[in-house]
Amino acid sequence: MLYTIILTLIIVLAVYFFSRIGKKKVKPFPKRWHPLLMEHVLFYRNLSESKQVVFQQRMMQFLSEVYIDGVQLELQELDKILIAASAVIPVFGFEEWHYTNLSGILLYPDHFNEDLEFNSKGQLRNIGGLVGNGRFEKQMILSKKALYHGFANTTDKSNTGIHEFVHLIDKIDDVTDGVPERLLLAHQYAIPWLKLIHKEMEAINDNQSDIRKYGGTNEAEFFAVASEYFFERPDLLKKKHPELYKMLVECFRQDPNS
Repeated sequence: MLYTIILTLIIVLAVYFFSRIGKKKVKPFPKRWHPLLMEHVLFYRNLSESKQVVFQQRMMQFLSEVYIDGVQLELQELDKILIAASAVIPVFGFEEWHYTNLSGILLYPDHFNEDLEFNSKGQLRNIGGLVGNGRFEKQMILSKKALYHGFANTTDKSNTGIHEFVHLIDKIDDVTDGVPERLLLAHQYAIPWLKLIHKEMEAINDNQSDIRKYGGTNEAEFFAVASEYFFERPDLLKKKHPELYKMLVECFRQDPNS
């Protein structure tokens, strides 16, 4: 446990140091990434060719602003592709977006526990990702296994990468409360949104909803879980939860069904 924590802290400090001395130059999109995106990212595959070009540009912009480091693994190109896609998908409806509350991402090989251990047998390892606080402020930790599963299974309404980036979007106003104030088009949406959240959470906790159970934990987790559903299975969400779907279209300024 101590070794893992020390190693993680060293990487976090290195990421912080490099982020302070300047951002990387935006590199051209590698053409060899296009077939990988087509194969692994359904959202990208469903875009028109012109919008795919925009998606590529947004990915490269993100990768120029955030450092990604592997913990006891060698980073692969697909790792960076899936992380960048996770970041771009929820904000693709905005003309411009920068994750000002993120400087670095640590990619673990597997799920981890509350002590950030991924190779321990003594404690349950069931965390696929988290957005850091305290000494891990502006850091994200992702499980490679969970990241890949989110894009490999397009029918389970779950995507860990998108989930964690939605938390960052929620946190852009410094409060992770399930109300993304900078996203909502007008203040009058806030109260209806909260009422809708509580209505849907009650249904989840009464086992009367197909929204993932974890969404009933609190408002912030509901927003992240509902967003996963929105981007993974927009057709089904629109059919089963039309009011929620309409609100998320307004929130993210995009309609995945269109």
